[in-house]
Amino acid sequence: MLQLNKDSSFNYELLRNLGHSRYHGADVSEVLTAAASLRDGDVESFYDAFNNLAVRVNSQAEAIDAVKYPVSARDAFFRASTYFRAADFYLHGNPDDPRLNDLWDKQLAAFNKAIALLPIPGERVTLRSTDDAFDVPAIFYRAAGAGSQNQRPTLILGNGYDGALEEMLHVLGFAALERGYNVMTYEGPGQPTVRRQQNVGFIPQWERAVTPLVDYLVAQSEVDSSRIGLMGYSMGGWLAIRAAAFEHRLAAVMAVDGVYNVFQAYYNQMPPPMQAIYDTKDFDKANQMIKELLGSGKAPIGLKWGIEQGIWSFCAESASDFMEKTREFTLEGIAHLVQCPAWIGEAADDLFFYGQPEQVKEALGSLATYRSLTSVDGASHHCHVGATAYLNQILCDWFDQVTSSI
Repeated sequence: MLQLNKDSSFNYELLRNLGHSRYHGADVSEVLTAAASLRDGDVESFYDAFNNLAVRVNSQAEAIDAVKYPVSARDAFFRASTYFRAADFYLHGNPDDPRLNDLWDKQLAAFNKAIALLPIPGERVTLRSTDDAFDVPAIFYRAAGAGSQNQRPTLILGNGYDGALEEMLHVLGFAALERGYNVMTYEGPGQPTVRRQQNVGFIPQWERAVTPLVDYLVAQSEVDSSRIGLMGYSMGGWLAIRAAAFEHRLAAVMAVDGVYNVFQAYYNQMPPPMQAIYDTKDFDKANQMIKELLGSGKAPIGLKWGIEQGIWSFCAESASDFMEKTREFTLEGIAHLVQCPAWIGEAADDLFFYGQPEQVKEALGSLATYRSLTSVDGASHHCHVGATAYLNQILCDWFDQVTSSI
């Protein structure tokens, strides 16, 4: 496939954002123009490129008369929101950076203006976790024509290690709405809004975030409570399967893609010398080595980002603390509790979770539908970015098939 940048991390993030153009979240030339301005190995140039783009597109959106031209304004606000999120992506190494909250406030404001201009506006709701420890922010999108006399299937969409609930509308939300489904997007601990506003890091007990969503949905008159599905994206693939092991009102679960053991996946990203020191359990030495590597300017962008994002999103004290926290994120001993059909995806050229989808398939046995997507269909990258329409065809058709007899 044509490379958008010689750095694998930059290349992936550019493709990720470019892929949102299929469902109103970006425009091709805008992303390519931002890509052309990036400087080798310089994450500040990534911020500059996308922040400048976001400010420009947001200004265009504000200048549109939204009463006369709601579609034009809506699409521009959606794009601006995506670009503000992209500008934030590589900044989490300094949790005190004021840009983290400034960019997030701007992406939320743009997104809220956009969803208010949908034919059926999205509705933000805040739910409480089952253990009363945190709030679960969510947006409910009602399908056209849905009502008490025409109850519709509903998909709950959750992101992963670094993504926002707003992004999920462009990933699968619009595709589901086009097919007559209701959609709910949400975030739990460790994810961008919850981490910022509540200072709560990732937890393995993900059902504590998902069960309140199901409680909410079954109370809605337009929801067919027997046809509620859960989709998890990236590390969200692990989170979704974990939730399905304990929340048995789900009719189906989808992992895009399959993750069996989060610790093992992230451990595999370490350079061998770092693994060797980590294996000795001398965490002070390991942390010092990591600190020196990150400060040297020689660490690959993807590795540096992955460690900094982990420390931030897990509310960890150090790299080793982050890694140790991930040990609980495994399906070992709980996969057998899943009762609903499960779609398990694999990206043939996945940068992060190579080999893990096979483990999930084996653990779930006959409940699993396993699908490996390859470069032949342009779908071999992590989460199949850039092949969104093809992925959504597969997911939605599968969900219809497995729930049609319910």
